[in-house]
Amino acid sequence: MLKLTKNLLLASALTLSAGTYLSTASAADMSAENAIAAAKDARKQAIAVGGEWRDTGKMIKKAEKLLKEGKAEEATKIAQAAEAQGMLGYMQATSQTSDNLHI
Repeated sequence: MLKLTKNLLLASALTLSAGTYLSTASAADMSAENAIAAAKDARKQAIAVGGEWRDTGKMIKKAEKLLKEGKAEEATKIAQAAEAQGMLGYMQATSQTSDNLHI
């Protein structure tokens, strides 16, 4: 029961922090190139612990395509979402190990 409660609290915290992160970041705060680079870094970190989420790589490719098409604001938003997925994937994978790497 304690483990279930701990997992539910962690899931709630992850959801809230991802929503806060995505709502506070805007195109004015970060260029599309920087957002894509940050997403790639977060994805690499998640891959390193086996926590990559299914669509993160696809989102990064879509952001790169949009940037090439001159749609920087859309590219930035998608890249920021991909970065959040990378961070959450890392946290999820490390929270489910006995090592607790993220603590």
